[in-house]
Amino acid sequence: QLVYQCTIHGGMVGNIYIRGGSGNETNVGVITATAFIPSSGQLAHRNLIINGAMNVAQRATSSTADGYQTVDRWEIFDGGQDAAITRQQVDVTSGAAYDAGFRKAVKITNGNQTGGAGASDYIQIDQRIEAQNVAQSGWNYKSSSSNLTLSFYMKSSVAQAFSGSFRVFDGGSALSFKYSTPSISANTWTKFAVTIPGNSNITIDNDNGVGIQLFLFPFIGTTYTSSSSNTETWISTATNTYANDMTSTWWTTNGATFELTGVQLEVSPVATPYEHLTFAEELTNCQRYYIKDTMVREGSGYGVVTGALDNIVGIQVDFPVTMRTSPDLTLLGTTYRTGGNSDAQRVTPTGFIWGRKQVGGGTFHGAAYATGGYQVDAEI
Repeated sequence: QLVYQCTIHGGMVGNIYIRGGSGNETNVGVITATAFIPSSGQLAHRNLIINGAMNVAQRATSSTADGYQTVDRWEIFDGGQDAAITRQQVDVTSGAAYDAGFRKAVKITNGNQTGGAGASDYIQIDQRIEAQNVAQSGWNYKSSSSNLTLSFYMKSSVAQAFSGSFRVFDGGSALSFKYSTPSISANTWTKFAVTIPGNSNITIDNDNGVGIQLFLFPFIGTTYTSSSSNTETWISTATNTYANDMTSTWWTTNGATFELTGVQLEVSPVATPYEHLTFAEELTNCQRYYIKDTMVREGSGYGVVTGALDNIVGIQVDFPVTMRTSPDLTLLGTTYRTGGNSDAQRVTPTGFIWGRKQVGGGTFHGAAYATGGYQVDAEI
C-alpha cells in the first residue's frame, strides 16, 4: 500500500495521479483537503507587518539617529548608550534567509558600551500596526483559542536568547516572549516562530491609530523586564515590565550585530511561508505612512480674489496613495513663485497645493516652480 502526502494549491478538491515507470498515468481518485492553513482561509494579504522583507528604505540606508530613519515602517530607539549605535539596510547574501528569497535586512551594530549594562539601558526595533488592520484581520483577539503567529529570520554575532513583546494600545495589555528555539548560533540566519493567543482583556479599536506594537530587543535592562513574564502570558502594561529578562552579553560586546528580515504576523496557529510582495506593492504600502518625492515640477495658476476671500497660485500635488492622516510636510530644495516665496497649502491625506496663498482683492496670476521635491510623514 502506498500513502501519498501532497499540498493542493488554489482549491479544496483535486485529482492525484501516479506515473509509473513505463510512463503510464493512473488516476487514483479525488482527494479533498480538510482545512486551509491559515485557519481563517486567507491566502493573500495575510501579513499584518508592512515591509517585513526590509526592501523599502525611502529615507536613507544608514543612520545613528532614533526613530524612523532607515528601513520604512521600522523605528529603532536606544537609551543609556555610551557610544553611537548604527542602523542600516544591508544585503542578504547567503544562509537560510537568502534561500527563502530575502535579499535585504535591517542591521543594528552596537557601539562600545563602556558603562556596562544599566538597568534602564535598551535597544529596540519595533513596528506599530494600524488598529483597523488588526481589528479586521479575522483574529478573534478576545478568544484564547484564536492565534496570531509571528515568524522572522534573525542573525546575531552573539549566540544568546533574545526577548520581544507585543503591546496593545487600546486595551493596555502586553505579551512578552523569549526566542531561543531553535538554538541561536553566532552569525547564522535562523527562522523563529512565536504564537500569540487572544485574551479577553484585549480591546482594539477600528480606527487609524496604533493597534499592536511589535518589539524585538537586542537588549533591554531590568527596569523594563520581569522573570514572571517569561511564561509568555498577557500582562498589564501598567507594570512597565512587559519584556523578558535577558542576558546583557550582546549589549556589552563592542561591535555586536543584530540583523532581521522576513517578519510576518498572520492570523494562524502556525507560521506559513512568507508572503513575498513585489517592490511596487510594498512601496505603496509604505507610502501610506511616508513619502519622499524629489520630482521637479513646474506649473502656473490664475485666480480672482475679492474682499476677504483668498486663493492660491500653485501646483496641485496628488500623493500616490491616500495617507493614514493629514501628514507633516517638508519642502525639499529650492522652491519659489513669481512674486514671492512658495509654500505648501491645503495639506490633506490625498495631496496639497504647492504655491502661495494670496489674501485680499484683485486679480493675480503667476508661476510656481519646485526643484527639490517634498517629503510627508503620517507615521503612527
